[in-house]
Amino acid sequence: MKLFHLSDLHLGKRLNEFSLLEDQAYILTEILALVESERPDGVIIAGDIYDKSVPSAEAVQMFDKFLCALAARKTAVFAVSGNHDSAERIAFGGQLMAESGVYVSPVYGGTVAPITLHDAFGAVNVYLLPFVKPASVRRYFPEKEIASASDAVRAAVEQMRIDTTQRNLLVAHQFVTGAARSESEEISVGGADNVDAAVFDGFDYVALGHIHGPQSIGRESLRYCGTPLKYSFSESGHVKSVTVAELGEKGDVHVRTLPLRPLRDLREIRGSYMEVTAKQFYDGTPTEDYLRVTLTDEEDVPNALGKLRVIYPNLMELKYDNRRTRTAAQIDAAQGVETRAPGELFAEFYEKQNNRPMSAEQAEFAAKLIESIWEGEA
Repeated sequence: MKLFHLSDLHLGKRLNEFSLLEDQAYILTEILALVESERPDGVIIAGDIYDKSVPSAEAVQMFDKFLCALAARKTAVFAVSGNHDSAERIAFGGQLMAESGVYVSPVYGGTVAPITLHDAFGAVNVYLLPFVKPASVRRYFPEKEIASASDAVRAAVEQMRIDTTQRNLLVAHQFVTGAARSESEEISVGGADNVDAAVFDGFDYVALGHIHGPQSIGRESLRYCGTPLKYSFSESGHVKSVTVAELGEKGDVHVRTLPLRPLRDLREIRGSYMEVTAKQFYDGTPTEDYLRVTLTDEEDVPNALGKLRVIYPNLMELKYDNRRTRTAAQIDAAQGVETRAPGELFAEFYEKQNNRPMSAEQAEFAAKLIESIWEGEA
């Protein structure tokens, strides 16, 4: 059985106030061309379909067009909601869409029933787990201690009671400990969103979303496919792709990637003003790529942004790197963000901003507020 693994489409996203709708429509067309040539049995979309919980009409129409194109090709779709999505909006019409082979995760309600497919080697059970937090799972398992994201996902997986003699596939949108992050992802400090990879041991393939760089965690078949487009300059070196997972008989899983070429690349250019306006940088004609330019001139260039946009119309960011910027006063970034407790990080930030530590009353208030935000109650 051959499956395409996608995630984090973030339809409707704006980057530095530039709309990416045209780029997203183009890359979805490229993916459909790969579907046409590869003929997968199904397409997985592992969360963050939209960039906002209330997406724009244009983003919804784009996704609708994509689903209709897949359904017309008799290609099954397996989609879950991510942390950027509204689980309720993604689930709307799910039962009707299932009749066309488009399966979407319902709002988590304590159970996850499999969608069972068949091929020459027997059954493949596909489980759709939407993005969950401890609070959204704890209510269904009052007898369990669920204090972390790992506890929540473990409880949800244990409830599935998978038959390990059959082939089982999980689609989920969580942060698995050890994954390499990008700047465009939402980060929870203190490791609050970490999920232990061992939670997924019973699955033959785990199609993950949430992390924007393609990577496998621990084993080839526990995988983030990454975004189809670059969504931050920290991703400028990524090679975006579609992950293809091919399941043979039990225990036989092969993973490969198909590269994706965007309508416009996301790149960085560095040098003096004279260097970045030289012909070798842009081949004599304006480039449509999205760019961040770092100028190394010691003196600011008057109207540099406007002048550079004549050559680079999609210049998103302009920075300077010189003696002035390197010696500018700033608060250093906190170290160990992913391993330190949120309260500890906030206390450090408060002290740097105010030149004095928080009082006991302030620390207690901050701790309660952090807890309510994490549980989605604020």
